[in-house]
Amino acid sequence: MDRSIMLEELAKDSIWDIVIIGGGATGVGCAIDAASRGYRTLLVEQYDFAKGTSSKSTKLVHGGVRYLEQGNISLVMEALRERGHLLKNAPHLTHIQTFIIPVYSLWEQMFYTIGLKIYDILSGTLSLGKTKLLSKKQTAQQIPSINTEKLYGGVLYYDGQFDDSLLCIEMAMTAVQQGAYVLNYCKASNFIKDDEGKITGLVVEDVINKKSYPVKAKVVINATGVFTNVVMQLDDVHKHEFVSPSQGIHLVVDNKFFNGTAAMMIPKTNDGRVLFAVPWHQKVILGTTDTPVNSIHIEPKPLSEEVDFILTHFNKYCTKTISRNEVLSVYVGLRPLVNNKKTKAKTAELSRAHSLTVSNSGLITITGGKWTTYRSMAQDAVNNAVFVAKLERKKCMTANLPIGNLIARLEILNQIKNTEPALSNLIHPKYLFVKAEIIYAIRYQMAMTLEDILARRIRLLFLDARVAIEAAPIVANIMAKELMKDEAWIADQLKSFNQLAKQYIF
Repeated sequence: MDRSIMLEELAKDSIWDIVIIGGGATGVGCAIDAASRGYRTLLVEQYDFAKGTSSKSTKLVHGGVRYLEQGNISLVMEALRERGHLLKNAPHLTHIQTFIIPVYSLWEQMFYTIGLKIYDILSGTLSLGKTKLLSKKQTAQQIPSINTEKLYGGVLYYDGQFDDSLLCIEMAMTAVQQGAYVLNYCKASNFIKDDEGKITGLVVEDVINKKSYPVKAKVVINATGVFTNVVMQLDDVHKHEFVSPSQGIHLVVDNKFFNGTAAMMIPKTNDGRVLFAVPWHQKVILGTTDTPVNSIHIEPKPLSEEVDFILTHFNKYCTKTISRNEVLSVYVGLRPLVNNKKTKAKTAELSRAHSLTVSNSGLITITGGKWTTYRSMAQDAVNNAVFVAKLERKKCMTANLPIGNLIARLEILNQIKNTEPALSNLIHPKYLFVKAEIIYAIRYQMAMTLEDILARRIRLLFLDARVAIEAAPIVANIMAKELMKDEAWIADQLKSFNQLAKQYIF
């Protein structure tokens, strides 16, 4: 993906069929959908792809067991169907994961077993495996660190897992392969309207080069997640509070605290959410919380009580106690929950179903939903865009469209290593990431900053923030050589990244 070539196309006085604002899962999904149908498609993202919520999930491709308990059958069925599509279309970035619910009575075991059997049935032909009852001994074998005091047994079921930001970036590459133009660090700063108040384009600002472009569009899709309200207000100053954001934090710890390959789901916590302990990249993710927030920041900060909440609940269930100073990284995401003023529900109770609205100006806003359901959300948004812009109707192609190409990636990485053997060396001795991945990320994944590499291309910031700080100078110097940047650029990047990384250390 060559950003400079795409910017040249942006400068041309031409019209796009569909322009998408937002480079998270939903926006990039819209770009794939629109481009694969043959529409002339442009996506702009003011930060990096997956910079916000889409890189800060619990890393689960799931139907949502909690939503089944709430009686939201339609959402569960949609998510289970989309789980099947995602596992099939991106097998190199997703996999089937075993989950276990520890139970403390026969009644509890029967209750969760019946619920998860329904989960299996709703999966239909896309089921990942059958739910099983486990004895106390079997549960302890699957989760060696489980506290067996008063433990009755467990219930085993299957769901999916993935690497969220890597998938989103692979999706952006797939959108380009389908003919879309996708640009990170390009902000939609204003709309262009005709005399009737209909949107005919937008002003796009290249944040890096400080240059603005007027862009003509037949229709615009707002897929900006927690920034939905901001973009809606650009269109109409009276539009507000369409989204009620909530904050969820995750702790990443060493797998010595939770060894084994199975994940654990704690079905009941004080705030009504479930809590997960999920193996991921040889570490373990613990999460998540659900805290309403009034202000939106691209890098929200964890609250002290949120960290205590997760550690307290985890330590109740496992024998290896985790203290704060043993947490390797703390990352925080904001959920774009659709506001429900009628019920005034708590954010933990707000629906995770997506919502679509079309303004009087023709702006299409798609928000809410789950990572797992990004493809169906995109299909819904593009279908509506076609209707609003009166484009030729074409069939959605994404249900069976492969995302990314692992073999091609490995071949290119090998070519980079062969060209310069030193790039085969590790970035840091504690992790298996090699220096060639930095070059690959710049040339093929549009990585522009040190954070782009360490946070979203090789995930080191999320796995171990302290190690990411140690590795930063090496990565910055390799980037500077590839991008032809000077010492001042390196210093600026290191300062900016270190300030960010300190937020991930609690």
